Amino acid sequence: MAAPNRAERENCWNARDDYWDCVEAKTADNEKCKKLRKVFEESCSKSWVQYFDKRRDYLKFKAKLESGEIKDPVDVRAEAKTS
Repeated sequence: MAAPNRAERENCWNARDDYWDCVEAKTADNEKCKKLRKVFEESCSKSWVQYFDKRRDYLKFKAKLESGEIKDPVDVRAEAKTS
């Protein structure tokens, strides 16, 4: 498979952003989001979809960690050893 050209990459990124905007919306319409997910998957290669999904999960985790919403697992283990 050939590498995507600029227009194909832009279509992929736009489909990704549209899908994630739908998911993030407080009043997310589940059917609309499902359709946007399908467009996202059709617009991007499978490996790109997997990469973007993993990256999004990581960035959400990182934001929670930095905000203190969750504790760093390393710190939790260290606290358990000293208790």
